Amino acid sequence: MEVTSGKSIVASIDWLTILIYMGLLALGWMSICGACYEYGEPKDFLSLASFSTRTGMQLVWIGTSVVLGIIILLLDDRIFDTFAYLIYGLMLILLFVTPFLAHDIKGSMSWIKIGPFSLQPAEFAKFATSLALAKFMSVYGFRLQGSWKNYFICAALLLIPMALIVMQKETGSAIVYLSLFLMLYREGMPGSVLFTGLASVAYAVVGLRFSEERVLGGAVSLGFVLVVAMIIVFVIILNLVYCRPSVMQSDSTSFDISTSARRRTLLLRRRFYIALFALGSLGVFFSANTLVDHLAEHQKKRVYVLLGLRDDPNGVGYNQIQAKIAIGSGGLAGKGFLNGTQTKLKYVPEQETDFIFCTVGEEQGFIGSAVVLVLFLILLLRLIHLSERQPTAFGRVYGYCVFSIFVFHVVINVGMVLDLMPVIGIPLPFFSYGGSSLWGFTLLLFLFLRIDAGRIRMQR
Repeated sequence: MEVTSGKSIVASIDWLTILIYMGLLALGWMSICGACYEYGEPKDFLSLASFSTRTGMQLVWIGTSVVLGIIILLLDDRIFDTFAYLIYGLMLILLFVTPFLAHDIKGSMSWIKIGPFSLQPAEFAKFATSLALAKFMSVYGFRLQGSWKNYFICAALLLIPMALIVMQKETGSAIVYLSLFLMLYREGMPGSVLFTGLASVAYAVVGLRFSEERVLGGAVSLGFVLVVAMIIVFVIILNLVYCRPSVMQSDSTSFDISTSARRRTLLLRRRFYIALFALGSLGVFFSANTLVDHLAEHQKKRVYVLLGLRDDPNGVGYNQIQAKIAIGSGGLAGKGFLNGTQTKLKYVPEQETDFIFCTVGEEQGFIGSAVVLVLFLILLLRLIHLSERQPTAFGRVYGYCVFSIFVFHVVINVGMVLDLMPVIGIPLPFFSYGGSSLWGFTLLLFLFLRIDAGRIRMQR
């Protein structure tokens, strides 16, 4: 495949997205400076850029990410379509061997040490899985609705890397792949499937919340599900007994009779699915505690603390309490660059990685935090716009994969810092310290930008 000329790239690339990317990188580096800086250290740029510090190493990751993005833009976009399955297969092999090569880091076996650096293959598996899904879903005549085979293959493409990442004891990174159901919904998956998943989470929360507090609210919630289930099952039985197709009396009425029979069958099928949903809700409600009991002890505590069933301010709840104190202390305008007290005194654990947003809140305040969130919102809206203008299903599907992954990371990371989501340990794109996550997000985004730039060639 030939290398695309720089002139054509300049004309076709989406520079607004590039500008947002560079802005987020700059703000991210400033946040890492604030999270890693200690009182008494020099505040000049040379000291902050020293390779012996994390702020200096982050500059290395940023520089290499920019170079990586430029290289991707210079490639022919057809490479990604042609070698999508090969990239996916190689990534699965890498994920499989990672636990055997990795060193134990805080209970995780997901980091491979290469000389003085460590890489996390799970971060790169996101773009590989997205490419494989886009390749499969772009074949001629592909459709999700009415094809269990296509559903099964898409699920397999998602679940295989998830399972391999869970083997590395990286549950948080594995859960990210569930976000790709947003892409499947865009491509024709019934909304009932998405709703069922969200409802299952809601019923599990209700089941856990009221398992130890026998209050009227729990009884009402459970009673409602029971009543709905019994009513729908009773209606289904009536339909099975009494709703039989009429005997055809004449040729002139055969069309109406067959149409009526199909309508009854469709109605019966819908009622069956509703009843199945109600019964499944009961199952999730009653089994929530059992499911949580199978989690690791620290994961179990995080769930209970989030739901208010446990009070552990010196344990699993410590991070979120300190993060909220740091964000609240920033006020409207913040304390200023390198002037945060909570972060400088290291009250917030993992403040340069998973809890980097608390540094934004303390040093830049509400205004700075809002600017960061608005930039992410513009990026997400831009990704939707670029995805919808793709002339091929491959580009559209891959674009929505990128959108889904970014949405999940931003919502969950900011949510867990604000104590609105459980702590599952995933980075904030372009902000959290580390080369693997930054390279992974850069690959995700710039592959899509290169695919989008290729639409010009196809429209000629």
